[in-house]
Amino acid sequence: MTPLREAVFLPLALLTVAFLGGLDPGTDVPWTTPTLFSLVMAVLLLAAFVRSGTLAPDRLLHGERPVIANANGALVLAALFAGSAQLVTMLTPRSGLPLLIGGVVLFLLLVNTLVVSPDRVRLLRSLGVVIGSAFILKFIVLAALADPEGSRTKRVILALFDAATLGTIAQAPVHPAAGYIAFFMCILYLIAVAMLPGSHARGQALELRHKDIEVSTRRSV
Repeated sequence: MTPLREAVFLPLALLTVAFLGGLDPGTDVPWTTPTLFSLVMAVLLLAAFVRSGTLAPDRLLHGERPVIANANGALVLAALFAGSAQLVTMLTPRSGLPLLIGGVVLFLLLVNTLVVSPDRVRLLRSLGVVIGSAFILKFIVLAALADPEGSRTKRVILALFDAATLGTIAQAPVHPAAGYIAFFMCILYLIAVAMLPGSHARGQALELRHKDIEVSTRRSV
């Protein structure tokens, strides 16, 4: 990893996600702090990064590195934790049944990722799918349902469904700028995660394991 990436890009990108990801335009509170659930999810995300080899903490914090380099590595880890927590808060529905379902699904997906222990490529691919799905759910599907200027038929259907679910599906309207901010923050976060210093040993171990499986398969055939 180049010094420019570690000292400039990663802290700047992750801190941008941590700050701009909390923006909530059009509301009484313009900036949202991470929830306790988001903090727990951020811890699980970092654990998944380390377990898959996407992140090697010893390449950021090590006794043989200079003090300034270790301080910068600590900043990257702190920014990664803050950015992950804020991203989860940004992508989680605000209230009601969508909040419950979204939170449970995200938690189960991360726990399953920790159990399966995928490699770096599969983890990044899975993370992209999860983030994209959460973005579509909140800023496209739920935002369209909460649009007060929608068609009369849509409002009637939503009202009936909302009554059947005891008001748990209704969401406050989302400001048009919120979706654009969330989109660019998701892209920036995925790029930053893909550029984290990974574990070479983890990649070599997985490669050897795949080769052993291929050899065993050929012998059995």
